[in-house]
Amino acid sequence: MNILENISLKPYNTFGIDVKAKLFASVNTENELLEVLNKYEDTPKFILGGGSNMLLVNNVEQLVIHLNTKGISISKETNDSVLVQANAGETWHEFVLWCIEHNFGGVENLSLIPGNVGTSPIQNIGAYGVELKDIFYSCEAITIATGKKKIFTKEECHFGYRESIFKTSKKGKYIITKVTFKLTTKQHTLHTEYGAIQQQLESNRITSPTIKDVSEAVIAIRRSKLPDPDEIGNSGSFFKNPVVDKTTFDIFRKEHPEAPFYKVSDTEFKIPAGWLIEQSGFKGKRFGDAGVHKNQALVLVNYGNATGNEIWELALNIKDTVFKNFKINIEPEVNIV
Repeated sequence: MNILENISLKPYNTFGIDVKAKLFASVNTENELLEVLNKYEDTPKFILGGGSNMLLVNNVEQLVIHLNTKGISISKETNDSVLVQANAGETWHEFVLWCIEHNFGGVENLSLIPGNVGTSPIQNIGAYGVELKDIFYSCEAITIATGKKKIFTKEECHFGYRESIFKTSKKGKYIITKVTFKLTTKQHTLHTEYGAIQQQLESNRITSPTIKDVSEAVIAIRRSKLPDPDEIGNSGSFFKNPVVDKTTFDIFRKEHPEAPFYKVSDTEFKIPAGWLIEQSGFKGKRFGDAGVHKNQALVLVNYGNATGNEIWELALNIKDTVFKNFKINIEPEVNIV
C-alpha cells in the first residue's frame, strides 16, 4: 500500500471532475485501513467509496482514503430469511446481482444504483418504492479518531429520506467497513407498483415475476432514463424530491392540478423534483460542458470538461428558478465537497 501525492480524482468520481488529492491511499483490507489511520492519526481524512454521490468543487487537501475492500458472505440463514454481509468496497450493483443469483430477495428494486456498499447506508439509497432501510440489518464501522470498531443497528442509524446519522451528528466520525442485510429466501414480497415496473413487466410479457424479472425491469427502466456514468459524467439524481406540508401542497395543487405527487402521510406530500425542474425549462439544456440530461431532468451531467463549480452554479440556478416558479425549495441529494 502506497501513499500517493497530488493524484487526480477524475477516475474516482462518477461526475468525472478533475481535481487533485493532496494525499491518496487505496486500502484493500481492514488492516491496511487501520494502518493508514494509525500512521496519519493527526491528518484530516476524506473517505472515498464509489464516488457516485458527490460533486467535487475543490482540490481535496485531506488524506483521501479509497475503500477497495471486497467480499460477500452469508452470516446466518433461517427457513425464510438470510443475513448477508458485504464489505464496503463491493460495487452496489454487483452485490445486488449476487443476491439475485442466490435467490435472496429485497434488493431487486435497487438494481443499477451507482456506488459502493459502504456508502449505501449513509445516503439510505432508494428507488422504485424501496429504501436501504427496508433491508438493512446492521453495519460495522471504525471510529476514525480511535480505530475502534462499532456496530450500528438499524435504529441507531436514524434513517430518513436520503438521510442517516452518518450525514448528521456522526458525519466524518466513522468509516463503514461492512454492511449486513436481512433478505428473504422464499415467498419474496415484490414491489412492482412503483414507477413503470408493472408496465415494463407487461412489455416483457411477464405475468408471474420473479425477483430477477423485477431487477431486469428496473435495469431496463433506469437505462432508458439515466445516462451511464462511464459514457457521460453524472451522479444520478442530483436533487431530492421535496416533501411539503399540507398547506404548501394545497396551494401548489390549486395552481398546478396536473402535477404528479405522492402522499407520504396525511400532513406531508412528495412532489417529483424532476417535474419541477422540467417545468422550469431546464431539461436537456446545456451550459458549456455542464447540463441537464435530455431524458431525466433530475440528472445533471458533465459533457466532458466541466468543473465542479460550473455544475454547482447550474444546480444553484435550477434551485433558485424552481423556488421562484413554485415557492418550493429543492435540496441536493449529492454531497458537495
